[in-house]
Amino acid sequence: MVPARPDALVIGAGVIGLSTGIRLAEAGLRVRIVAESPPEHTTSAAASAVVGPTFAPPGDRMRDWERATVEELAPLSADGSAGVHLTTGQLVARGADQRPPFLDDLPGVRLCRADELPPGFGFGFWLRLPLVDMPRYLAHLRSRFAASGGEIELRRISSLRAAAGEAPLVANCAGIGARDLVPDPSVIAVRGQHVIVENPGLDTFFLEAPLGPAWAGWFPHGAHVVLGGTATEGDDNLTPDPGMAAEIVRRCAEVEPRLRTARVIGHRVGLRPARPTVRLEAQEIDGTRVVHNYGHGGVGVTLSWGCARDAVMMLLA
Repeated sequence: MVPARPDALVIGAGVIGLSTGIRLAEAGLRVRIVAESPPEHTTSAAASAVVGPTFAPPGDRMRDWERATVEELAPLSADGSAGVHLTTGQLVARGADQRPPFLDDLPGVRLCRADELPPGFGFGFWLRLPLVDMPRYLAHLRSRFAASGGEIELRRISSLRAAAGEAPLVANCAGIGARDLVPDPSVIAVRGQHVIVENPGLDTFFLEAPLGPAWAGWFPHGAHVVLGGTATEGDDNLTPDPGMAAEIVRRCAEVEPRLRTARVIGHRVGLRPARPTVRLEAQEIDGTRVVHNYGHGGVGVTLSWGCARDAVMMLLA
């Protein structure tokens, strides 16, 4: 039996593709997501993931996208069943003069006292943000998409023109795959590696900023903690590096000694789809409206629902 032609085709099953697919399906469209990998094997599954802050200036669309995501996730944090939980934590910097821009715009911020800063850090603040346990969250999104009548098909899309022949509306949420699919040479793979350890009793998160090639950060999700992080431009290797993993644990344990003996239970590697700017724009291909929604780098989860909202508005305009 030949599957019915969908009203909309979404390319990519990561957090951007799933969020966009859900928005389309919940608007009453027949939606098919086509991807080479299922959600649990995408870069999204390897994310930390802390939602915000982007420190975008007032009026910047990234601030609006972030706000839309926070509003969408807020109800999910009530019982934690979707892997979303509001958590207090520290953002810290080595230099005493590294106060981020627009810090006063963030609700509930409290500057760290000197005795709250780890050795070697000169500035920091406390705030409360949504943390997302990505494997559980992606399973939640997949179930929500299916409940709205959406379907996921695992196969490779050879070109945007081929996709345009399959549905009157196409959302290109291919992430790093957009580099070859569009093609868009401005998309660069930024490899990130995390170590997953048993939680030794942590209930707050920690993130060293500004982010460079490597930093200390941990994000507790109940029984386990995600340790990070790294950012290696132009590296497409998805195999965990044991030496890099040891360095991640070492950096984190220098700040939080309890992590030194925490049992390692897993490793995650993903390729962040970096681009000078997020591409969220429409074009026509053979009479089909195609909306590009990719290039989110390391803030895909943070921007996901805002970008999905705007992508669907462009598709249905």
